[in-house]
Amino acid sequence: MLKEIKYLIFIVVILVFIFFTGRYYFSDEYLKKSYRSYKNNDEKIKVYSKNLPVLENDTQNIIEYVKQTNKDKKKKFNFWKLLENDK
Repeated sequence: MLKEIKYLIFIVVILVFIFFTGRYYFSDEYLKKSYRSYKNNDEKIKVYSKNLPVLENDTQNIIEYVKQTNKDKKKKFNFWKLLENDK
């Protein structure tokens, strides 16, 4: 009997917790606070982005191309022959 009452109390406490948590998060007051917070963050991002320094582009002529003359010397491999030679 005490075991059932204990489980009933646990279930009631959990349901009350879920009810009050949902009531708080879906209330108009909380929604207003969260939207204000989002708006403040957007404004802070805009102000911060205006103050960012712009760096010079120093990547001109940075790539050096190399001629490859060894195209004919590539060894062609056959997959099955590689397995056979591995004995």
